[in-house]
Amino acid sequence: MHASNLNFDRLQPPASNPIGSNGAARSNGTRPFPADINSIFGEQTLTVEMMRDTLPRDVYKKLQATVEHGARLDTSVAEAAAVAMKKWAIDHGATHFTHWFQPLTGSTAEKHDSFVTPNKGGGAMYEFSGKDLIQGEPDASSFPSGGLRATFEARGYTAWDPTSPVFIIENPRGATLCIPTVFASWTGEALDHKTPLLRSIDALSREACKALKLFDMDEDKVVTTVGAEQEYFLVDREYFYRRPDLVACGRTLFGAPPPRGQELSDHYFGSIPDRVLAYMSDVEYELYRLGVPVKTRHNEVAPGQYELAPIFEHSNIAADHQHQIMQTLRRLAGNYGLVCLLHEKPFAGLNGSGKHNNWSMSTPSGVNLLEPGDTPHSNRLFLFFCTAVLTAVDRHQDILRATVANAGNDHRLGGHEAPPAIISAFLGEQLSAIFRNIVEGTEGQTPEAGLLGLGVPTLPPLPRHAGDRNRTSPFAFTGNKFEFRALGSSQTISFVNAALNTMVAESIADLTAMVESKMNEGKSLGLALRATIKHYIAKHQRIIFDGDGYSQEWMEEAEKRGLLNLKNSVDAYAALNAEKNAALFEKYEVLNKRELKARVDVMYDQYFKTLSVEVDSSISIAQRIILPAALRAMNELGTTLRHIGKVDIQSAETHGLLERLTQHTDQLQRAIAQVRDAAAIFDADCGTEELAAHTTNQILPAMEELRAVADTLERLVPDNLWPLPSYEEMLYIK
Repeated sequence: MHASNLNFDRLQPPASNPIGSNGAARSNGTRPFPADINSIFGEQTLTVEMMRDTLPRDVYKKLQATVEHGARLDTSVAEAAAVAMKKWAIDHGATHFTHWFQPLTGSTAEKHDSFVTPNKGGGAMYEFSGKDLIQGEPDASSFPSGGLRATFEARGYTAWDPTSPVFIIENPRGATLCIPTVFASWTGEALDHKTPLLRSIDALSREACKALKLFDMDEDKVVTTVGAEQEYFLVDREYFYRRPDLVACGRTLFGAPPPRGQELSDHYFGSIPDRVLAYMSDVEYELYRLGVPVKTRHNEVAPGQYELAPIFEHSNIAADHQHQIMQTLRRLAGNYGLVCLLHEKPFAGLNGSGKHNNWSMSTPSGVNLLEPGDTPHSNRLFLFFCTAVLTAVDRHQDILRATVANAGNDHRLGGHEAPPAIISAFLGEQLSAIFRNIVEGTEGQTPEAGLLGLGVPTLPPLPRHAGDRNRTSPFAFTGNKFEFRALGSSQTISFVNAALNTMVAESIADLTAMVESKMNEGKSLGLALRATIKHYIAKHQRIIFDGDGYSQEWMEEAEKRGLLNLKNSVDAYAALNAEKNAALFEKYEVLNKRELKARVDVMYDQYFKTLSVEVDSSISIAQRIILPAALRAMNELGTTLRHIGKVDIQSAETHGLLERLTQHTDQLQRAIAQVRDAAAIFDADCGTEELAAHTTNQILPAMEELRAVADTLERLVPDNLWPLPSYEEMLYIK
């Protein structure tokens, strides 16, 4: 390591004094210790329930009906709600408000407007109307739209989403009221990820409520719940800014593997370093204040990698909270001299970072429709809805794969505990046996959970789950939910859950129709359900796989089963454009054909622009940083050899080192030229298919070759001459 560059003072948390709620400085430099979670949880969030005492009774009931029962928003409530929000925000130190939305960039956007308005007397007053609350008008042409908006068609609208609570974001000089909104064009087409999510929630709720009537359950709403785990890396800020690839691309384009990586598995669940733990605690504190129910923190598998996980929430709230989690992780890292990396694969050869999407369905009374209970083989409600999910996953593997496709995830999927690109569903021994018995018409004994004895009298017997975990499965049943593990750490969960809700809504509708049809033929509910479940499981059981998703045998078996293997993002985007997918989204009014095509076009555009930035960065770093370092090393070694020659000392090994340095430096320059030539297509006028094929066959292999040569040089060039922080430094300085 470059010991001369280390500043051990900066490895301690800074003695900062952030501002707390109502402008009060927090104690202990960053936050009160110990924190009174009960008193601060949700203090920066204003829910409908919290407005009960400030809104007229009729207004409160109308707003509550919208939030809790999906009733159409009565615009007459906006004025009273705006007054309540303004007072609450000002009491919390806010001077501005913003419509906070999720454009197709995959992150969030905001435009701040001041509450302050000059009055006729030369002073100023705070103003915030119902119109300000309901609608904003950002420039729609400046966001990715996939052709839905041209530059000269700039008008777009943000509209208040009352199902998500407003919240306050503080900064050292003030605070801003954030109003969750959707974003649409002047023509009414969705330009964001939140609108399709809300539409899909309604679609699934309608179909699920119809299905529940079969079970004599009269519900007016079914909600989807999500708990999305968040993995991330932390690197020292000094090293981050000395790595142009991390700054521009979020991942290392060069870097030799360290002598010690994650082989010993000693980082996973290990003791959390003090600086990191202080950072985690501060992140949790801020998220608690925002009402985000974070539950778990731990070291992940790779050195320098960590995880934060919230508990389940309604999926639209969870989507907002996921963005708040990512923003908070990034924002607070700097207070500790760190940078948070959310790229899916910032370090080659180590675990990538995912965002495991734990998804289920529930009634307002709290009945989890994917809860198998103690006797899943006789739990007709569970078997019905589980069958619907499996049917949806098999029918629409292509959609699920496309929702997790991006340039970063292409590096992650398929290795180091990330699931493969082939979509399959894991059920575990017990459930697989139950569904197999249904298909085969047998009543075989299904495995029971029971207790796990540990062979030591003083240790308690542990309840054993009916099935093991499968870390290689993209879509795994994990007790009372399905965990979609292929989602990348930087991605929004809104799109994947909009797709999942829509797919399952279709399957629920189809199963419901078949049950009703068989009951009309005279069958009892039990026989109709059994026949329906048997039909759909038999038809879609190819999607169930409980084995090793990494094995070559599974790749061959999946191909025999007819499962898709969309190995890269470009293949996945093309599949998403299929007519059947457009028909699905249009049928359930989640996305029309233009809206779906726009999203596919934006995905292609972001993919190729990401690669373009990586190519330019790769050439620049190799040409301007790595090559000069190699030449300096050659010069120093040549000078040394000349001095040795003057005293008649022969050193074949040292001469050999100079030859290897010279050879690899020449290879580096040739590799730079190959990448530059291959990337010329980005400036050419060519179609998407031609660009995709050229990228796969020419650009990416050329970049890999350049990296291999550069990483070899890193092992040959003396440490004091190598200009980039190494993996050892970035991963182990904590």
